[in-house]
Amino acid sequence: MLRNIDPILSPSLLFALRAMGHGDEIVIADANFPGTSTGPDCIRADGSDAGSVLRAILQVMPLDSFVPDPALSMQVVGDPDTVPEAVAGFQHIINEVADAPVQIRGLERFAFYERAARAFAIVQTGERQLYGNIILKKGVIG
Repeated sequence: MLRNIDPILSPSLLFALRAMGHGDEIVIADANFPGTSTGPDCIRADGSDAGSVLRAILQVMPLDSFVPDPALSMQVVGDPDTVPEAVAGFQHIINEVADAPVQIRGLERFAFYERAARAFAIVQTGERQLYGNIILKKGVIG
């Protein structure tokens, strides 16, 4: 155990977060996301929801302030302007926890998968809400 570190951050996830450099991306994915087959290392967090993992990650990792889109979600297929409940929850968490809150931007489904395939790692959660996926770009600690 460590002090002041959310226990939801497993040793594997803490290692990934620490190993990431500025500009690297991490995906927090729902239970339906093809995490293992997408490509990067898949860190399992089956017993956790995506919002809790997002909150814990943002407590230790800054978002990139040099790009306009350090937080990306998957757009609803056929209705890209709809904000899914999971994404609204992510936005609330970012506004509350991130050191520099940003607006989440949407990516078309297949563009999201392509971006996720280039990420440093994927955290596969047990999130059951549809569209409970987000990509975060790591920033710099000043």
